[in-house]
Amino acid sequence: MNYANKSILISLSFFAFLSCSHIPENKVQNGNMIYEVNDNMQIRVQWDGLSDQPVDFGFSDLLITDATEEFKHFTLNHSEKRRVSDQIGAGEMFYFQGDTVTDGGKITKILKVIKYNEFPNMLVTQTSYVNHTGKSIKVKGIKNNRYEIIGGNSTPSFWSFQGQSTSDRADWILPVAGDFFQRNYMGMNDSDYGGGIPVTCLWRPDMGIAIGHLSLQPELVSLPVEKKKESKNANIAMEHLYDDVKALMPGDTISSLLSFVQLYEGDCFKPLRQYSAFMQRAGIVMPEPEPAAFESMWCSWGYERTATFEEVLGTLPKVRELGIKWATVDDGYQIAEGDWDLDPKRFPGGDQEMIDLVRDMKKDGLKVQLWWAPLAADPGTKILEDHPEMLMLSKEGEPYDISWWNSYYMSPLADKTIEETKRLVHKFLSEYDFDGLKLDGQHLNAVHPDYSEANHPHDPELSVRELPNYFKLIYEESLKIKPHSVIQNCPCGTCMSFYNMPYCNQVVSSDPLNSSQVRTKGYVYKALIPKTAYFGDHVELSDNGDDFASSFGIGAVLGTKFTYPRNNPNVKEDYLLTPEKEKIWKKWFSLYDEKMLSTGNFLGGLYDIGFFKPEAYVIEKGGKMYYAFYADEWNGEIELRGLKKNREYTVVEYTTDEKNSYTINGNNPVIKPSFKTNYLIEVY
Repeated sequence: MNYANKSILISLSFFAFLSCSHIPENKVQNGNMIYEVNDNMQIRVQWDGLSDQPVDFGFSDLLITDATEEFKHFTLNHSEKRRVSDQIGAGEMFYFQGDTVTDGGKITKILKVIKYNEFPNMLVTQTSYVNHTGKSIKVKGIKNNRYEIIGGNSTPSFWSFQGQSTSDRADWILPVAGDFFQRNYMGMNDSDYGGGIPVTCLWRPDMGIAIGHLSLQPELVSLPVEKKKESKNANIAMEHLYDDVKALMPGDTISSLLSFVQLYEGDCFKPLRQYSAFMQRAGIVMPEPEPAAFESMWCSWGYERTATFEEVLGTLPKVRELGIKWATVDDGYQIAEGDWDLDPKRFPGGDQEMIDLVRDMKKDGLKVQLWWAPLAADPGTKILEDHPEMLMLSKEGEPYDISWWNSYYMSPLADKTIEETKRLVHKFLSEYDFDGLKLDGQHLNAVHPDYSEANHPHDPELSVRELPNYFKLIYEESLKIKPHSVIQNCPCGTCMSFYNMPYCNQVVSSDPLNSSQVRTKGYVYKALIPKTAYFGDHVELSDNGDDFASSFGIGAVLGTKFTYPRNNPNVKEDYLLTPEKEKIWKKWFSLYDEKMLSTGNFLGGLYDIGFFKPEAYVIEKGGKMYYAFYADEWNGEIELRGLKKNREYTVVEYTTDEKNSYTINGNNPVIKPSFKTNYLIEVY
């Protein structure tokens, strides 16, 4: 029996073996990256010509038994290489084999390394273990691409991208210093928080390393990062630990997930961009841009759940006056989560009242979006009473909680869930005539294994792997009804699952805790899905509640949830658009319509998001360069990177009232601004 995962991108047995030869010095080089295997099957990765190399020889791959024994010492006895050509491209496959002696025989390790010519500085790896003993081996899991990264003298030692999701809603881009550990588990980390981007990037000022898996579906793996205070070095790995021990019988093979290791210069932008390009080549297709998704948005959530029609309709003249193109009807219209028909207390006239509301909102060309929390159902709702088989259940037979709404998870694979989802999409977009959907809730990002006898009891993890197809259903049904509908996926506070990204045409900073998260989340999305609109969420969630500059400079769609001309008396927060605030709102929404930087070419990687100060972003649009710099306070030199030599440039401080301008030369493109919080300039 072969335990290789069924979802790997490339079936290694189908490679076109056009030639075969031994590997000189057991080295694999792709671009500047050199991957070496020594006689003990230890691995090191190096950057050609670099004086301070990032990784020395170490045991990169381990087979873990239920007795916590780690098989890592193997003696290399065979290596060869073969040419390969497949859907990813042309390259070479390198094959390393070795044995370790154990009671009753030996275990053979087979390491396959694939070099693709179109993906320089990156290698695809998979490790397999064959049981050549006379007895069963109980396997707890596999670790691979485990490296100790040598730190330098910088403070912090490293910056990193780590794509996990937890209820802490922590930063995705963060320093690694002192005593540090983050598990980066891609399954559920809390009751309703889980999933993410299965890539870890760790970099010094001169060099970085990235690892991750290349499965076409979510997998329950971890990508831990650990550093001890007394050491400059840090450790990364990919760990696939099984809930149930697997019995590796004599003659059987067990394999790791297909994964990758990459070296790079700069920050996490390049490896994330290349990872996404590889995955798209393998079959995960990201959507084409939808122009309507780049238009500015207002949301009724400033009035919260008790918003009245009078409040919503009374705000829209000001929304239109500010040039905002979208209005969102948020939470509160439904009977309950799960029972998505209209609350008769709010809509005594039934569906016709919602139809009339949408018609009135759409006057003068405004587009209208509806909030919805699919897969959530409250206890006691009619849909659960009639169809209890829709519930996902734990091993103990208990439903999984969704904290915000005190709801339960519905199975994304249950027939009734799919039937009800289709019905609602058609009702919202066709009958009510909404122009788009805001899919909301941290629970959207991932689901638990489902042990319900009503749903695939033979394979509890099927729901985990198949969740993206649920969003594919919503997305494709929506576009059938309205080809230009905007489907926003807003998994509150989570690092959005890479596997859900193909099935929406607008992603969100999704309840950022501060302005820094608005910018850094945008940086990640711009690397992975540069064509997809990125919504900076309501400006009221940013620093001081009015930091439009953070969304604007990163190329995000602007949004707001202001109330006008008065607040809802039941709401504690004050989002009233005062005359003082209105001046700020008018300025930024006008600038947004004028520049539309959200549709420009985002030039990531010119500045290191961690080590370069001040924080810097660049967008090219219409032959002009737009630089955005951020710091609490700055007074000093900044190099404008990306300009051409032997050219004169005009620099315009286009967001200030004075709109000061000055000239620089591309041979020495250094400016000396003094600013607080932000400095945005147009250069041409």
